[in-house]
Amino acid sequence: MRASTPAVRSTPRRGRLSRHFWHAGLLCLALVPAIGQAQLFGDDEARKAIIALRERVDADRRQNEAALARLSQEFARLNDETAAPTRRSLLDLSNQIEGLRQELARQRGQAEQLARDVSELQRQQKDVLVALDERLRQLEPSKISLDGQEFRVKAEERAEYDQAMELVRKGTFDAAVTSFQAFLRKFPTTGYLPSALFWLGNAQYATGAYKDAIESYRRLGQVAPEHARVPESRLAIANCQSELKDVKSARKTLEDLVKSHPQSEAAATARDRLSRMR
Repeated sequence: MRASTPAVRSTPRRGRLSRHFWHAGLLCLALVPAIGQAQLFGDDEARKAIIALRERVDADRRQNEAALARLSQEFARLNDETAAPTRRSLLDLSNQIEGLRQELARQRGQAEQLARDVSELQRQQKDVLVALDERLRQLEPSKISLDGQEFRVKAEERAEYDQAMELVRKGTFDAAVTSFQAFLRKFPTTGYLPSALFWLGNAQYATGAYKDAIESYRRLGQVAPEHARVPESRLAIANCQSELKDVKSARKTLEDLVKSHPQSEAAATARDRLSRMR
């Protein structure tokens, strides 16, 4: 139904054009008898009839051309009136689409930045948790196994013991004596106590402080008589007594060692020394 509307509107224009061409056709048909009559009325009259006919044809042609021009202008006007709103609508739609694209790009950028921020916060939170866990771990006692004994110590306690032991390994015995003495004053009930007394005695022996070394070794036997270092400490006491030229006390210490720990390596060494002392 919609397609038939233009045809109805254009019908009057087509009718006018048809009538113009119809008139031109009638004139052409009228020309034939006019020419025949020209022979009857003479050449002058024939010429006049032809001129009149030509003028009428020219007039009809000009009228048709004018009508065609008017129709072309009307078509162009209608086309412009129809196309202009369409172009404006398309332009508006294009602007809206471009605006939406820009908004989507902006939102996408915000989303990406938010994702980066969240990732950074997660990383920072993880670092904080790791650091906190490390601090808590340092504060909490850790389980230690040393010289056949298991016990728990604090991180600070362990660090200071390891520091003193490092001085012994480096051969800086004076500094080791000072470090072990400070350690035992600070941690008098530490699980490191027997081992710390043993290495303190060794450092004192290395510095020539034999009496101090004997005291440290004996204290070890008192606080931990079943400790794995006790046989070695008694052998070390005999060495200190020998250095002090107390051969009698050295012999007695070696004999006690053989009796109390007969299966130990220290006892085997004591037997060998006793055989050479006779």
